[in-house]
Amino acid sequence: MADNNHKVETFSHERIETSNTLMIVLTLIVVAFGALVEIVPLFFQHSTTEPVPGLKPYTALQLAGRDVYLREGCYGCHSQMIRPFRAETLRYGHYSMAGEFVYDHPFQWGSKRTGPDLHRVGGKYSDEWHRAHLNNPRDVVPESNMPAYPWLLEAKVDPAGMAPRMEALRKVGVPYTDAEIKAAADDVKDKTEIEAVIAYLQVLGTAVK
Repeated sequence: MADNNHKVETFSHERIETSNTLMIVLTLIVVAFGALVEIVPLFFQHSTTEPVPGLKPYTALQLAGRDVYLREGCYGCHSQMIRPFRAETLRYGHYSMAGEFVYDHPFQWGSKRTGPDLHRVGGKYSDEWHRAHLNNPRDVVPESNMPAYPWLLEAKVDPAGMAPRMEALRKVGVPYTDAEIKAAADDVKDKTEIEAVIAYLQVLGTAVK
């Protein structure tokens, strides 16, 4: 009887290990189960679904700046996630919390840091510093390998595109009011893209001191 059980076990292992399709299917099942165990509880934790005290939705100008930030691929070199380790918090400030990003769709967490983490950059430098840095980074950081973005000084924000963006974000939970959406076009009228990006950068991480 023991020999028969051994033969059944051996056959099962051999079948799994020699069948690519079966191995892939079983691996996907295990990974999916593990992901559900890790992710689903987060939807029921207040720390990940409730905004931190003081957090406000982006203004129309800040939202426009965030769109430019994404369009230009800034997230490819800069993360917005400070990890809760001494080396991280000493360099960048208070660690990032999920409640700070409940209005971000999508959030900009990540591990890529060709450039420094930007989560707590808000208020760290003046608007003039950011303008010079975006126009030609080496004017303020000589060793920088970041590309220049001089066209942002001339390109204007499209006012017509702001209200639809804010309406779409409201559908996924961002508490924009009718008045804020109605005023969005006027709030960005005649604003340049560099002004919008600076407005976005200056608010990053300011909800938590």
